Amino acid sequence: MDDRRWHSLTPAAVGDALDVDPTRGLSAAEAARRLVRHGPNATRERPPAAAIGIWVDQFRSAVVLLLAAAGALSAMFGEWPQVAAIGAVLLINALVGFVTELRATRAMEALRALGADTARVRRDGRVAAIAAADLVPGDIVLLDGGDIVPADVRLVQAASLACDESALTGESVPVDKAPAPVAEAAVLPDRASMAYKGTAVARGTAEAIVVGTGSATEIGRIATLVEEAEPERSPLERRLARLSQQLIWVTLALAAIIVGAGVAAGEDVVLMAEAGIALAVAAIPEGLPVVATLALARGMLRMARANALVERLSAVETLGATTVILTDKTGTLTENRMVVDRLVLPAGEVAIDYRDRLFLHDGAPVGPRLQEAVETALRIGVLCTNASYDPEFGTGTGDPTEIAFLHAGHLAGLEREACLTVYPEVAEYAFDSASKRMATVHGSDERYLIAVKGAPESVLPECDAVLLEGAVRPLDEAARARWAALADDLAHRGLRMLALACKPAESPATAPYPGLTFVGLAALHDPPRSDVGEAIRACQDAGITVVMVTGDHAGTARSISHAVGLADRTARVITGGELAPLATLPPEARRDVRETAVFARVSPEQKLGLIRLFQQAGEVVAMTGDGVNDAPALRQADIGIAMGLRGTQVAREAADIVLRDDAFPTIVAAIREGRIIFGNIRRFATYLLSCNLSEVLIVGLGVIAGLPLPLLPLQILFLNLVTDVFPAFALGLGEGRANVMDQPPRPPREGILAGRQWRQVVGYGGLITAATLGALVVALELLALTPGEAVSISFLTLALAQLWHVFNMRADTAPLWRNDIVGNPYVWGALVLCTALLLLATYLPALAAVLSIVPPSADGWLLVLGASAVPVVGGEIFRLGRRILHAGAVERERRA
Repeated sequence: MDDRRWHSLTPAAVGDALDVDPTRGLSAAEAARRLVRHGPNATRERPPAAAIGIWVDQFRSAVVLLLAAAGALSAMFGEWPQVAAIGAVLLINALVGFVTELRATRAMEALRALGADTARVRRDGRVAAIAAADLVPGDIVLLDGGDIVPADVRLVQAASLACDESALTGESVPVDKAPAPVAEAAVLPDRASMAYKGTAVARGTAEAIVVGTGSATEIGRIATLVEEAEPERSPLERRLARLSQQLIWVTLALAAIIVGAGVAAGEDVVLMAEAGIALAVAAIPEGLPVVATLALARGMLRMARANALVERLSAVETLGATTVILTDKTGTLTENRMVVDRLVLPAGEVAIDYRDRLFLHDGAPVGPRLQEAVETALRIGVLCTNASYDPEFGTGTGDPTEIAFLHAGHLAGLEREACLTVYPEVAEYAFDSASKRMATVHGSDERYLIAVKGAPESVLPECDAVLLEGAVRPLDEAARARWAALADDLAHRGLRMLALACKPAESPATAPYPGLTFVGLAALHDPPRSDVGEAIRACQDAGITVVMVTGDHAGTARSISHAVGLADRTARVITGGELAPLATLPPEARRDVRETAVFARVSPEQKLGLIRLFQQAGEVVAMTGDGVNDAPALRQADIGIAMGLRGTQVAREAADIVLRDDAFPTIVAAIREGRIIFGNIRRFATYLLSCNLSEVLIVGLGVIAGLPLPLLPLQILFLNLVTDVFPAFALGLGEGRANVMDQPPRPPREGILAGRQWRQVVGYGGLITAATLGALVVALELLALTPGEAVSISFLTLALAQLWHVFNMRADTAPLWRNDIVGNPYVWGALVLCTALLLLATYLPALAAVLSIVPPSADGWLLVLGASAVPVVGGEIFRLGRRILHAGAVERERRA
């Protein structure tokens, strides 16, 4: 039997298929056999990644292998200090990666905890409580209001049953349930004959047959999707990996050329091997992953202060690269609560302004005549309810629709307790999912009032009169048809419609429904969050596409999308039933899907498919959501964002970022922070790589020119891990440009360094190389220093040139002494610290001996200071030349 067809079969057919008599249930022996066959009613567990596996993964990169090869070569030549230094670098990088990646995947545990602990079943003709994990297909389960459904079940009997399925389907209100079969093609939210594991019984009672347990339930299927939805590496991780591969090939090529040329020219093999080691060490920016991690961590802390909790460091930067946001509706764009939006009365339509506590007709406060009609309508809603409302905290218990009436009544001065004092309740005709209406009887001493609310198609046919301006007037068939058409029109706009009616009675036993007086219609909805519209506009201004993907009805989705500025009222809404398997769509149809702004009645699998569709088109996708049905998509997306207040535990554990305030604008603030972080990463990567390129060129050109080896491997490691890292980290702490959100997202396939940054790396690297080699030649030829003293000069020149080079990282249009680099206090702190470390390396005998540094004379220091300033001066000349060329181009264009 196809487990997806149970909803379309009669209860008797389901019982026959599962070989169970609903009046007796399974026998204990048969239940035990089925438990062995189907396994426990629990979601299968995937063991978390072992810590040792994560640790081993840190040593699988090509960069690590290159450094390890350099260390092995150093060991072959007995350079044990170099071996120790390279080993320390490898250990530091591995520890950083291990700590940032070691986080347990807790989504499966949350899914397992979602189900009920116990269940009431009928076995051997008796009702008993058993562990929910022991349920098997064919068990007869008894449900009551407040229960958690313990498995996927097919209803056999139901009385006024409604289930809260918002976490599973996105429905804002409890869904009425009934045993009658529904169409086989019905999507999950429309399968009224089924109840699903993990959902809550909002009201009513039922008996049902278990048709799915464990991984065969909808929750279990979602758990499987979560396991399969392995997130790809973040854009930052992919870019760093690509950059590392580029560096390795360049390094190997340069090392092969230079070492080969040196050996062919008759140079000492040991010297050439040492030069090769120096080249390998020089080409790798060992500090880059450390600085990137620290910059991301600081961004994570700043986002936490803005109510966005980050689970994965790289998620900070990924947000900045986001090009598409797929957002759930319920609880994300809306408040996940029902309110009475308006009352459509015979005397006129009245809107409710909750912020200013006003009832408005045509934009103005209602007059006494309409006020009386409003109070009459709301009094029916307040009386005909089983819910309660606390006006002090604005919260209630019970059916969300009934709480909405109590809230609106409170605004009109109608408190339920006070109304019951005047109209004490003496009888109730409970809501029936078949008739879709309920009634309560109020009064005493042979003067009674019957209050009725329900679906318009159920209440209007019972009305033969209408209340207009305080008088009861006849209601003919044509008028009823007009009211029914109006209710349908409002329902298609995404509003939930209820009809309100009443009648006097002489006895509590009077039949409640025939001969009613129609009072009006109440239109309810889950209102959009007040701050969402501005946030969506900010995303659109930033070039980010926002798409709504919800399990709710198409009319509701269209209405909310219009209210928040996502689409207009005529926008196309694609429903889950219209979505063919996305993988089979032709290119043109896939493009049409990507250009649609609103999707409704979408299943978890379809959400997953939509994310993959956008990712395959090269988009960086963020997904927001709060329900169990969002968990697979949250995990698959490049960045999963869960709601922290209203979100389910499953959604929070599957996400990369959790919003503590559930506010969509927090996403905009996080995206801004992500863009700033990437800009800072690009800036310090340019800085570090230009420094590393200069080291490679200095070593390579020095060897080719027959000079003493200008830099020793340990000196290069000292520069890369000490004097380079602190200025780079200071660059990573920049506050960013004010207009960062006015720019479109950078191209998703663009690397950390684009063409302009590579040109800067080459240009500045060349300047630093020229300054350092120039200082080395002057030290050897003009100052007549020994090779050891001259190499110390080249080392110190390079170190200070790299420190001053930090000022070249400002924007091209910013002046030298007034820019974000000069105004960054961390930059000055880094310069002071690194200068102190250089002086220690020069004058502390033990450290100077390890690094082979000879303290220079006064003439040597003058040479070092003068030569180290060349890159900054050269950078200014570069900028001046670009400005002159740009001005000339503008002038030529003006003249043309």
